[in-house]
Amino acid sequence: MHPKAQRLLGILAILTVIFLLAVAGSALAKPNTLNRDEIPDNYKWDLSDIYADWNAWEEDYARLEKMIDEYALLKGTLSGGPDNLLTALKSGDEIGMLMTKVDAYAGLASVTDTRDNEIAARYQKVMILDSELGVATSWFNPELLAIPWDTMKSWLDGNEELSIYRYNIENLYRRQAHVLSQDKEQLLSYFGQSNSSPSSIYQEIIVSDIKFPDMTLTDGDKVTLTEPQTFFILRTNRNQNDRSKAFEEHYKVYQSQINTYAAIYNAVLQRDWAMARARNYGSCLEASLDRDNAPVEVYTNLIAAVKEGSGPMQRYMRLRKEALGVESYHLYDGFVSLVDFEKAYEYDIVKDWIKESVSPLGDDYKGRMDNLFGGGWVDVYENEGKYTGAFSAGVYGVHPYLLLNFDESLEEVFTIAHEAGHALHSMHSDEYQPYATSDYTTFVAEVASTMNEALFLDYMLENSRDPLERIALLQQALDNIAGSFYKQTFFADFELRAHQMVEQGQPVTADALRELYGGMLKEYYGKAQVIDEIYHSYWARISHFYDSPFYVFKYATSYSASAEILERIKSKDKKVSEDALSRYLTLLKSGGNDYPIEQLKKAGVDLTRKETFQAVVNKFDNLVTQLETELKNAGII
Repeated sequence: MHPKAQRLLGILAILTVIFLLAVAGSALAKPNTLNRDEIPDNYKWDLSDIYADWNAWEEDYARLEKMIDEYALLKGTLSGGPDNLLTALKSGDEIGMLMTKVDAYAGLASVTDTRDNEIAARYQKVMILDSELGVATSWFNPELLAIPWDTMKSWLDGNEELSIYRYNIENLYRRQAHVLSQDKEQLLSYFGQSNSSPSSIYQEIIVSDIKFPDMTLTDGDKVTLTEPQTFFILRTNRNQNDRSKAFEEHYKVYQSQINTYAAIYNAVLQRDWAMARARNYGSCLEASLDRDNAPVEVYTNLIAAVKEGSGPMQRYMRLRKEALGVESYHLYDGFVSLVDFEKAYEYDIVKDWIKESVSPLGDDYKGRMDNLFGGGWVDVYENEGKYTGAFSAGVYGVHPYLLLNFDESLEEVFTIAHEAGHALHSMHSDEYQPYATSDYTTFVAEVASTMNEALFLDYMLENSRDPLERIALLQQALDNIAGSFYKQTFFADFELRAHQMVEQGQPVTADALRELYGGMLKEYYGKAQVIDEIYHSYWARISHFYDSPFYVFKYATSYSASAEILERIKSKDKKVSEDALSRYLTLLKSGGNDYPIEQLKKAGVDLTRKETFQAVVNKFDNLVTQLETELKNAGII
């Protein structure tokens, strides 16, 4: 799933007027249809930038099959010298770039209508081919590592064309203890497709086969409780009974198959532990973090800092309870606005605000944002069969694509800013890095996205004069931290404990996972809210648990990093500000050319320090105080 932006220093009066008029639902409002064919083309992807049609895709698919077969013939040649190594590396790059396009065209077409079996079949072909690629390339790492490091170093030092591969090769030698013999690597490669099966099964259940119930709201409106519709109710409906019923009925769909979700997640856990042991790691966490050469302490320090800093979060919940005037505060009450603020934000205006907000990053950066929103790169609105949520997908040699399900809510406005930051990160990385080091790690991916949200929030606060909107924006700021920092760390803690259950030989059942999740809710949130029984099963719908184990904590570390960088960019000391901005842009341009912890240190952030995380807790506490003052001034509390 991937964005960034910046605070606008000066703004035209006419833009301020437009901002304050605050769109309610004019001719530019979102299409009133879920039929994709009826949505205007300028709000949909144009995949012709990748391939003109499926015939062109089939031609490259066939070419890719041939290239993979030819690559396998290079086995046994690496020890012949640096030229042979360079040939294999360049061949691997050519295959990788072509696979990126073939994969993206089928994958992006599939997510806009997951019910289309013909497209799904094509995408399955890509996954099968990717598995074959894993087998065809499984010999490379063991054969490379059979070359003594002193010999390899002399090759790297003596051949300029090998320099772009130096970091990846050095990183491979660093992890040499976890690379197996050629026959064992080949054996593991046969499991490539089956290892992705839990995620594929989960996606089919929650997207293609899931059936959500209808519900009649208090005002008589009837809605289907899809994921976007349910969260729209939770965000905007002022009636707590409606929120309670929508939440209950929506999650009963997951609860009705809770044993299936537990079985799928157990398959993920068992797979991770098997692969960790196969590669000589002591734990699943150690295996995951080693990819980025990140110390375990980054993970454990984050969890400790958030648990110790849970007081401000509980304080925020109590403040929300008072502002909402509810007798009891439930976790499903955590989405709704504290004030009766129901402005509809129109996409065509919001994208202009986002573009204006990045002006401090320079004309080049703003020009890239113009390209992003110029048409054909963003799929904006929900349609039947479309993948829920939002993401940015970079396509090397083409451009990134953004998927949204925009419903004109304030939260979704910030989702656009978030995903746009990922896209701008990819645009910088792809332009300034060769393919070999263009793929930035997930460890730094969310720095750009959370930076973008923070800068866009500054822009909104600077230009809004509506007291209710300002309260909503402060709530947005707090909810961003709550979602990116507190909640993701909670999820990270759950993942760690779930994996430890398998590592310790404990059974993983629906009841065991429910007990774990429910107990953690009490640990983190205390008595600040009512923990409804069905919330114990909330883990079942967190797709990252199935798709990307040990990923979610990177939202929290990234938020911590972006917050520290932003403070320097906003510094009144021009030298400090310019230096911070230069370092930040360098980070975006650096792709994956160094270990992420080191990349962030170059950008001015040390994630090995617990104080980095405590600073976010302090910022959250200060924002709660600021919101409390605004609520009192408005006579709400």
